Amino acid sequence: MKTVFTTCPLCEATCGLELTVEGDRITRVRGDREDEFSKGFLCPKGASLGALDADPDRLTVPLVKRDGEFREVTWEEAFAHVDERLKDFPDRDTVALYLGNPVVHSLAGGLYAGPLRKALGSRNVFTASTVDQMPKHVQVGHMFGGVFSIPVPDIDRTDFMLVLGADPFSSNGSLWTVPDAPGRFRALQKRGGRFVVVDPRRSRTAQAADQHVVIRPGTDVFLLLALVHELFAQDLVDLRDLAGHVTDHTVIRAHVEPFGPDAVAGRTGVDAETIRALARELAGADRAVVYGRIGTTTIEFGTVASWAVDVLNVLTGNLDRPGGAMWPLPAHGGRGPGRGKGFTTGRWHSRVKGHPEVMGEFPAVTLADEIETPGEGRVRALFTIGGNPALSLPNSARVNDALSSLDFMVSVDPYLNETTRHADVVLPTPPPSRRDHYDIAFLNNSTRNVAKYSRAAIPLEEGRVDETDIFFRLATIFSGLGPAADLDAVAAFQLAELKKKAGADFEPEGETREERLLDLKLRTGAYGISLRQLLDNPHGIDLGPLTPRLPEILRTPSGKVELTPKPIVDDLPRVLTALRTPETEMVLVGRRHLRSNNSWMHNVPALVKGKPLCTLLVNPADAVRIGLADGATAQVTSRVGKVEVLVEVTADIAPGVVSMPHGWGHDQPGTRLTVAREHAGVNVNLLTDDLRIDPLSGTAVLNGTRVQVVPA
Repeated sequence: MKTVFTTCPLCEATCGLELTVEGDRITRVRGDREDEFSKGFLCPKGASLGALDADPDRLTVPLVKRDGEFREVTWEEAFAHVDERLKDFPDRDTVALYLGNPVVHSLAGGLYAGPLRKALGSRNVFTASTVDQMPKHVQVGHMFGGVFSIPVPDIDRTDFMLVLGADPFSSNGSLWTVPDAPGRFRALQKRGGRFVVVDPRRSRTAQAADQHVVIRPGTDVFLLLALVHELFAQDLVDLRDLAGHVTDHTVIRAHVEPFGPDAVAGRTGVDAETIRALARELAGADRAVVYGRIGTTTIEFGTVASWAVDVLNVLTGNLDRPGGAMWPLPAHGGRGPGRGKGFTTGRWHSRVKGHPEVMGEFPAVTLADEIETPGEGRVRALFTIGGNPALSLPNSARVNDALSSLDFMVSVDPYLNETTRHADVVLPTPPPSRRDHYDIAFLNNSTRNVAKYSRAAIPLEEGRVDETDIFFRLATIFSGLGPAADLDAVAAFQLAELKKKAGADFEPEGETREERLLDLKLRTGAYGISLRQLLDNPHGIDLGPLTPRLPEILRTPSGKVELTPKPIVDDLPRVLTALRTPETEMVLVGRRHLRSNNSWMHNVPALVKGKPLCTLLVNPADAVRIGLADGATAQVTSRVGKVEVLVEVTADIAPGVVSMPHGWGHDQPGTRLTVAREHAGVNVNLLTDDLRIDPLSGTAVLNGTRVQVVPA
């Protein structure tokens, strides 16, 4: 028996865990009370790590499909098969890559996802970003010059927080690394502060808020623009210390003139006086911050809404200020010059629908187009890594048909799930206990600067292949080095090149190639700490509260915050047209649950037991009008599909709105998910529409799907 300290890899909160390990099993999971960041906080997902780790349905050896049936093969055979079949696709644009959400939860993804994309050499790259947060990347790219320069709420020092389209009590934060979000919000209230939640549903966060503002789904952009309007109308604009760091802010006034509170009240469902009061409270607080998440990004105007969030933070002087929206400085990151080339999109366009490239990828909604449509460059092979697009993409029935039509498909995934059942080769990743861990992605969004690294709690079994080696081996296959390339030699060359680029005059240390690469990043980073220091501090190293980073964080040609980027301002007439277009249909929104993260964890008994989680929330007035009863079944129809789902009548959802969670629908043939199949639920993306996107970012409109609801 031994005690091991690690970081939970199951959401963005990066909570510290204390694991009791007996032999090759995790027998107990507790929150690490000495963790420098999470202080012992633990949610049900983290508590279930042992069960997830030991799930008997996890694959342990590669699978290759022969004559329609999966057969177990050796790793050498699997990689050789991938290499041989890839030769059938000399035009790499006929090969697509899909990277799912779990990629950013692993050290392998953080270190090698980029090189993997580059090695493949295909323009047909798709990720989960365009069914999630891409509008935020586009907005900060235009405003600040860097697509990962996302300011986060400094919740531990703020006095007032406005939360839109987010439920951090359930999600544990999103694009915001914030362990024990409930405790931090309560601490805000205890010190005399307030927080307001804008949401069509009375979520767990809304229940705890000082004020819950009910809004029509998809209309957050109108409310945000009305708040900007009111800052000017009530003479509340105060840039404070930002005045020398931003372009002319006064021109914004003309852009938002049509979006006054009286103009947007009917469309949003938020009365004009509430909007005016929110503007006064936001501007009047000594330290305040606005935070918007998936309810503001997966809408028709996600990029404009994301822009309005940070415009509010700027106009109240709360950007880059303690208690406002601030930029973290992770240990593996460095400071910048305060000027750069800026950000652009559309360097190339998708073959079928002409969607512009954004951050080197195309909208995930067009993956099926590229597979189904004949012609030169048609996608005939697909690699999926850590994603489940068969459940997570809009119009999922079409996506499933497209996947089944491919000539060749490879999936890196520990399960035979709704997506990987279509694959010709499945390369299983080891369970979390057998992986080293450092959060390259999430420490970029941390509400406090910290650094943590942990080695695998349990050694990798003989014959298994580490996740980093799977990524690296695929990269060598993609680049033409073949399935038997010397990975250590390739890694040594890579490290030497990175040392030269960083101007490092030392030899990075570590037991593995990944540790040496991470050590280089850390020692050339902003704090100069080493991997050895992190190993000597298993509870992490506290690097202090967030500090102002203007102007060095900027990468804009002007060296200033670009307040009115042309692509965003040019989209405002489309927003105005939508404002003036009545919307009367019933609409569908998603929701998060503390025991669930997309489709990952539905095969763990403790996380799906009890009351069904996959239900259709219906307001009592709508239930009476439609003829629905609690516990009955409803038929929900959209432009693309029809489902039947269990009804849950509750006043927690606004009239005219229904809600289903994301990630369910585990009733497909050919999967090996014993527990998930027993709690199959219904796939909400059989209803979401693949033709509705935010054109600036290519992001799917997943919130506000127009539906008809009747008794089944």
